[in-house]
Amino acid sequence: MADLLLGGRCVGCARPGRVLCRPCAARLPSTARPSWPSPAPPGLVTPWATGPYDGVLRAMVVAHKEHRVLALRSPLARLLACSVAAALAEARPGGTVVLVPVPSRPASVRARGDDPTYALTARAARLLGTAGHDVRVQRLLRIRPGVVDQAGLGAEARAANLAGSLCCPSAGLHRLAARSPRAATVVCDDVLTTGATAREAQRALEAVGLRVTAVAAVAATRRRLPPARPRSDSESSGPGVSPGRFTH
Repeated sequence: MADLLLGGRCVGCARPGRVLCRPCAARLPSTARPSWPSPAPPGLVTPWATGPYDGVLRAMVVAHKEHRVLALRSPLARLLACSVAAALAEARPGGTVVLVPVPSRPASVRARGDDPTYALTARAARLLGTAGHDVRVQRLLRIRPGVVDQAGLGAEARAANLAGSLCCPSAGLHRLAARSPRAATVVCDDVLTTGATAREAQRALEAVGLRVTAVAAVAATRRRLPPARPRSDSESSGPGVSPGRFTH
């Protein structure tokens, strides 16, 4: 109603008109690459994202998630599909792949009247299916009581808040076993921050015997850490990750 009365603007450049103008849409990423948080939670599978969580990508995610600008769902789903496809091209899991959205807190879903992460994942699965990928989406994870809002929490606080917070109920496992007993899974989210949420989702899925292939997100935050102390020649550096390539 506000857009009809006052006129809409692009979330990226504030140009009057569409919620995402054509020039901003044309500048959206078309590839995804490994996007590791620093430091990465131990044992985290490779996380993929199409770009940093700033500029147009951040404006799109916030508008869709916090202000329910549903017109952004399709372009965001294309970006998430890009990350999933890049992850699958790298891992080559074979067979059916189940996209598992990171669950939102029930209170947040009620307040928003929407589950944006599930909606994005479901639309990304349809896009990937049209492109020939054997994927589907399933809500396998649930949040246990006691988890607080993550906004404003640092890496250690996020990890402590999320430790043991997710579970995989047996009903979802029974449905998965009946349809795709050997399926691999990809954890999907809109933004990768410290990696604590993705690692907890991975833990909960692996705890019930599921194989987690990768984490896929629309965007990843850029962590700013204090300068590291100089390394001696005897100390080895951490493993490098070369960017993945993906063509629609």
